[in-house]
Amino acid sequence: MTTTSRWRALTRHHLFWPVAVLVALLLVNVPFTPDFFAIRMTNGHLYGSLVSIVLFGSPLILVAVGMTLVIATGGIDLSVGAVVAITGALTCSYISDQADQGALSAVLLAMGLGLIAAVVCGLWNGFLVARMGIQPIIATLIIMVAGRGVAQLITDGQIITINSEPYKLIGGGYWLTLPFSIFVVAAVVAVTVLLTRRTALGLLVESVGGNAEASRLVGIRSMRIKIMVYVFCAVCAGIAGLMISSNTSAADGNNAGLWIELDAILAVVIGGTSLLGGRFSIGGTVVGALVIQTLTTTIYTIGVPTQTNLVFKAAVVIVVCLLQSPKFRAKVFGARAKAAGPAAPAAVAEPAEPAPKMEVS
Repeated sequence: MTTTSRWRALTRHHLFWPVAVLVALLLVNVPFTPDFFAIRMTNGHLYGSLVSIVLFGSPLILVAVGMTLVIATGGIDLSVGAVVAITGALTCSYISDQADQGALSAVLLAMGLGLIAAVVCGLWNGFLVARMGIQPIIATLIIMVAGRGVAQLITDGQIITINSEPYKLIGGGYWLTLPFSIFVVAAVVAVTVLLTRRTALGLLVESVGGNAEASRLVGIRSMRIKIMVYVFCAVCAGIAGLMISSNTSAADGNNAGLWIELDAILAVVIGGTSLLGGRFSIGGTVVGALVIQTLTTTIYTIGVPTQTNLVFKAAVVIVVCLLQSPKFRAKVFGARAKAAGPAAPAAVAEPAEPAPKMEVS
């Protein structure tokens, strides 16, 4: 295999362009922050820009992983931001009512209540989409709007602050010198990959996304698959809600998880999963989420004005999506190849003279 063919094979890999953009964004920060890649140990904890990107990107990675399976079935979930708010609000509200906010049993019970609320939201979304046949964007829009109001009802429209060391571990604590949330994300991603790539579950999800009716006719219970992925997505959003409220030691029903659903969808698309459903990539989604978080960090590092940072972010996302498009690359790089000049025509061999015929007298 020649170098050119190897390069073409590498660029055609679905993770090449997301990883290339991620590396480029990281390098952009170096002129503005020379020690951007430096990682230091302070009080037994690792600190640095790279650690911060993974730490603050952990909730987005969780939500995006759940969103990947929903999109793989041909659906969408706009309610994840509201689920983040509900989970955090319910958990912090319960902890704040306890006489001893540091009691481990109370914290575990509060987290359980928050995750149960997330499961209920996922079941509701799955029921509307799979059983009632409502379009996913409409079905999940219900909780996106109403769920944010429910979170504010739980908190009485106030920001609930708590002081619980066990609860703070989830989003703001450290373990083995690293942020504890990194281990939570790694565990969720590992379990998801194990279930979808080492069992038949991944193929079932992809088949439902490719053609739900055909899957049903061959014996696949597509309704159950859809309900399951919506519940899984809600649970991922619930864990993200625990992380966000734990990191700030507060629950904000109005702003917690606001617009995280849009960043999650962008992360899934950047990772190479089609919004039409079918094949998906968990690894690509993780890279896509890191691209989104790195882009946010880069915006603040290079000093992009606050009023234009959303435009800058949208421009970068458009560039990434265009680079991933095979049609776009074919048109751009194909046009450059033509501009370089046509290849020299191959030499045409002259026809051989016909053999003389033998005359018989």
